[in-house]
Amino acid sequence: MTTAAPKRLTTSAMIASFADPDQRTTPAPFGHALARLAQERPEIVGMSADLAKYTDMHVFRDAHPDRFFQMGMAEQVLLGAAAGMAEVGLVPFASTYSVFATRRAYDFLCLDIAEPGLNVNVVGGLPGLTTGYGPSHQATEDLAILRGCPNLVIVDPCDSVDIEQAVPALADHDGPTYLRLLRGQVPTVLDEYDYRFELGRAAELRSGRDVLLISTGLMTMRALQAAQRLEADHVDVAVLHVPTIKPLDREAVIRAARSDRLVLTCENHTVVGGLGEAVASTIALAGIGTRLGQVGLPDEFLAAGALPTLHDRYGLSTDALVARVRAELSDRAPWPADPTPPSA
Repeated sequence: MTTAAPKRLTTSAMIASFADPDQRTTPAPFGHALARLAQERPEIVGMSADLAKYTDMHVFRDAHPDRFFQMGMAEQVLLGAAAGMAEVGLVPFASTYSVFATRRAYDFLCLDIAEPGLNVNVVGGLPGLTTGYGPSHQATEDLAILRGCPNLVIVDPCDSVDIEQAVPALADHDGPTYLRLLRGQVPTVLDEYDYRFELGRAAELRSGRDVLLISTGLMTMRALQAAQRLEADHVDVAVLHVPTIKPLDREAVIRAARSDRLVLTCENHTVVGGLGEAVASTIALAGIGTRLGQVGLPDEFLAAGALPTLHDRYGLSTDALVARVRAELSDRAPWPADPTPPSA
């Protein structure tokens, strides 16, 4: 008698979703939000560098074919043409992969778009570790590259709610923006938290006395999941969602950090040059002494493979985040009490 070999589970490295198997999702929220907005605003145009299907721009293309421009695999041309369209009053949304928009076409984004302050919205797919295709497609350092670009607004949405609400806000903003796109079947999370996206504003989604997780992008979803699981350990976790990386809501960060809680920043980006360092400098410059740690990707080129495996390996999964909080709470000694002033 022979035993059938176990069925091998496979995951497409390129289009794998970071959503949990039983999680509520919304299909292509960016594409549908942009198509709806374009019905009201004839000046909006969509563009892509041969990646419409993989940045959900195909939804806009099918709804408004006369306002969609396929630029081919030429990201510099994509951004240069978007700048020209903005110069004549159009509002372009130009989509490609984050690695190509940042590494390959940075000079065009900086000098053609940001320096004159044009209303061009760059949409970067596969930000951070949202593909298993290795360093050629993993934009683990896009925030570090772009935070230094003057005039540029940077948004890292958590879920479909964030994306749908961010699209009209970006179109209304008088200047260039960069959106870290979550594509395909995107989790729907923030509708349970009475949340409303506001450009440049952070939002406290949960309060908690023991730990503060300052998170952005898909890591806000993981932070909320970790907070719920840590309740079983009687650990009270607050979550501050920061959808706008630049300009950073410094007042919200400073207000939240003024406590004796453990503070961890959580981001789908290298620990160099992203949210963690932005929060750390904000806290330090405000003169706040607090216990601060970073949850993010290591400063190295990452491996290729199935996305769930990579998130576990590099500390972005909910399991990894829960374990990190537990370790930090057990390893860190309490802060020493303030010294008693000498008696007169």
